Amino acid sequence: MFFAKIIANTAFIIKHLYGIITLSKEKAIAKILLKNSIKLSCAESCTGGLLSSRMTDVSGSSAYIFQNFVTYANEAKVQLLGVKGQTISKYGVVSEQVALEMAQGLLNKYNCTLAVSTTGIAGPLGATETKPVGLVCIGIADKHVQKTYTYKANPLYFRRIMKYAFSEKALSLLLQFLEENKY
Repeated sequence: MFFAKIIANTAFIIKHLYGIITLSKEKAIAKILLKNSIKLSCAESCTGGLLSSRMTDVSGSSAYIFQNFVTYANEAKVQLLGVKGQTISKYGVVSEQVALEMAQGLLNKYNCTLAVSTTGIAGPLGATETKPVGLVCIGIADKHVQKTYTYKANPLYFRRIMKYAFSEKALSLLLQFLEENKY
């Protein structure tokens, strides 16, 4: 089992090495945000600030990063982002519904123009029968369009690689959102 984990993690790193070094995705997003004077905010749970960190790896990011939160605890999601406790009770904290309310909360409470959120299970603990390690829900919203996504990463990834995989998926979806919505 350990050997399988090593192979899975090494393959992920090799596949994403060019992007890690060049910041290609982060730079493409930054270019669009700057061109359109968009203020981005992130609300993260399972990525623990990694998404925010990656977006600020691009020099000049203070021109487009507005305000970011790591809302790991459910109480923080409720207090800081306005996620409804009943939404968490009904769907679970790792759900598209919670991811959407996290993104909406950023838009409504903090006056950003674009919001992205992550909530998931990076493991190795926390999985349930219906929500395995590697599950992440991502919300992306602006004032006109709101989308949610569910992604399942390889459960063999080590926690650090899992968080990177989640942030990679969020950035890919954010870039896709910007392109689809003609930014």
